[in-house]
Amino acid sequence: MTWLTVAKKDFRDAVQSRALWALVGVFVIVSIGSTYAYVEVPEMFGEPEGATFAGLVFFTVGLIGLFVPLAAIVVCYKSLAGERELGSIKLLLALPTTRADVFAGKVLGRAGVLAFGLGVGVVVGLGFGTVLLGEFDAVAGLVLVLTTIAFAAIYATIVVSISATTGSTSRATTLALGFFVVFELLWDVVVMAVLYVAGGFSLPSPESMPEWAFTLMQVSPSSAYFSTVVALLPDLADLVDADPSGAGAGVEVTAADAEPFFLSPEVGVVVLAFWLVVPFVVGYARFDGADL
Repeated sequence: MTWLTVAKKDFRDAVQSRALWALVGVFVIVSIGSTYAYVEVPEMFGEPEGATFAGLVFFTVGLIGLFVPLAAIVVCYKSLAGERELGSIKLLLALPTTRADVFAGKVLGRAGVLAFGLGVGVVVGLGFGTVLLGEFDAVAGLVLVLTTIAFAAIYATIVVSISATTGSTSRATTLALGFFVVFELLWDVVVMAVLYVAGGFSLPSPESMPEWAFTLMQVSPSSAYFSTVVALLPDLADLVDADPSGAGAGVEVTAADAEPFFLSPEVGVVVLAFWLVVPFVVGYARFDGADL
């Protein structure tokens, strides 16, 4: 059994489960509801002059940045830890299948499940927004769908890799939630703490903020995803003043001011590549060396 066969089986099993269709249904409902709210009451979302398709794109990016990590935890946390806990991993490895095949197949299968669910939701949300707004940008829509699928696949890799490090589903859940809390909810606090220590236990003023702070803020996967969309759609980003520097940490460096690569939104692409490769390598190394 090859890694592709494992991935197909994993995806097929998920397609037959209610969990996947519940995920698709929830995201479609959230996407339609949030799109309607953004278009009908734009003042609530910082668009006093009215909603635009460019604004809808970046509003959707923010929504996806929160929804994808949670969906990835739900879909992927049991991928390998559950197999080890139940003992079914031994039956799978009794076939002519290597651990590398199992690990890669699980990553690809769960990435496909998550990408399918999120992709459907994004397409439905953009389609609904297009009808309400009466305008559509095909290039922006395609970029958003493709980057969302890539982001979903990267988060699936992260959570499957976390699942590969343990044989306990409860521990896998704890580790995955811990990753989400640190890198998605508290990362601005982490950045501020680093700045505080680096500044001699005092926070620098916005004018004297070190340039490396911008790069550090992009370490969060969702921040890197946002920066990637800004880098791929610079004209739309300018229209809505989308700033990948993340105002949460008070960094005043913008893409327009940045000269070095590490200060540009393109750094998001590098960070996303990091989150794809490093967790995959570490997760496989832990899974390959585990006593199953």
